[in-house]
Amino acid sequence: MSPRLRQRIPLLATAGIFLVLFIGAGLLYEGFFSPRVAVNLLADNAVLGIVATGMTLVIFTGGIDLSVGAVVGFTSILTATLIKHGVHPAAAAAAVLAIGAGLGAGMGTLIHVFRLPAFLITLAGMFLARGGAFWISTESTGINHAGWTGLSSFELVLGPVALPTTALIVLGVLVIGYVLAHHTRFGRNLLAVGGNENSALLMGLPVGPTKIAAYTLNSTLAALAGLVATIYTGSGNPSTGSGLELDAIAVVVIGGTLLAGGRGHMAGTLLGLLVFGTIQTAMLFDGRLSSWWIRIVVGLLLLAFILLQRALLRGAGKRA
Repeated sequence: MSPRLRQRIPLLATAGIFLVLFIGAGLLYEGFFSPRVAVNLLADNAVLGIVATGMTLVIFTGGIDLSVGAVVGFTSILTATLIKHGVHPAAAAAAVLAIGAGLGAGMGTLIHVFRLPAFLITLAGMFLARGGAFWISTESTGINHAGWTGLSSFELVLGPVALPTTALIVLGVLVIGYVLAHHTRFGRNLLAVGGNENSALLMGLPVGPTKIAAYTLNSTLAALAGLVATIYTGSGNPSTGSGLELDAIAVVVIGGTLLAGGRGHMAGTLLGLLVFGTIQTAMLFDGRLSSWWIRIVVGLLLLAFILLQRALLRGAGKRA
């Protein structure tokens, strides 16, 4: 087996699992194959998809970010509060994106310059953002603005398919993420840093700026996900995104990205998101199973992909 094909095994496995789950659910539940269900796989999981896109970039470098779920909650309630107090939605959106970018840049700088563990720095960021969210408000805040309501109700009709705003945004983010990760020098630098940081330094690659940029983009996308959450629900909530960072990591790993960094594909993240959404939708169609079964199935898939990654790395090490 060629090394290139061997690297594609996790991605192909994810695609196979998605097809089996989707076709199986379609055969079991009437109406599952409808265009609306397919659109909802993206629309209902848009927040997770945006966060997972940013998380993929960070994991490419061998890092991790535990703050993203809290950033989603913080930007969600901050946006709603700003609009409630008369700030124009565009200005509110620009402000929360800037705050997200600043938080990510700060964490990335601390991680790189002071050689601090990403786990601990982003954990501190998580507590900071979640505490800030509940400091702003402890309750959900509705958004009563014509422009925001228009975004929530907008749909792009393409024949039998109607794509809501949330689906359009997550598709746009995934496409941009794919181009950035696989068709730019920055994306190649991300994988090089994750593969071997010392080798990347010897090659003259900008390791520091690359890592800082990865965390900055990731946190900015988390802030964008907070905006999308307010569009989806029509309100801001400080508890939005609780546990979302773990779901995002699971989606990325199920998509075939190596948790240790240096190997992965943005298309795998999309497939991982579709697997997650298919399981969730099938549970809703069934109506008899507890929502906790989603966690059980995702946990089993996550364990299987970690074992698969370990086997592939061990095989590569033996050949070397």
